[in-house]
Amino acid sequence: WRMTLVLPKARAVPRQLHPRGGRPPRRIFQGQALITRMIRYGILDEDKQRLDYVLALKVEDFLERRLQTLVFKRGLAKSIHHARVLIRQKHIRVGRQIVDIPSFMAVSYTHL
Repeated sequence: WRMTLVLPKARAVPRQLHPRGGRPPRRIFQGQALITRMIRYGILDEDKQRLDYVLALKVEDFLERRLQTLVFKRGLAKSIHHARVLIRQKHIRVGRQIVDIPSFMAVSYTHL
């Protein structure tokens, strides 16, 4: 249910920044900051650097970046529930830091 709240917030920024005339500096700066953040988390691809792609995001795109899902997809756990148990029992590191929160949004360049 948390991701269903994150998605409308992410979509609200491009809607507010929709061009109504020219390209004011606020739109350029905030739009680029949002796109950079989405690319850093791995939600958007490098070649999709437009606000239209942010509006087209789905909840599943955010759920794919959760630590619980990444542990399961990389084969470190037998099931999604096993991945959650491994994370809660502090068996998983992200970079050099032990993370015990299954809903942790992993940055795309981090190593498990």
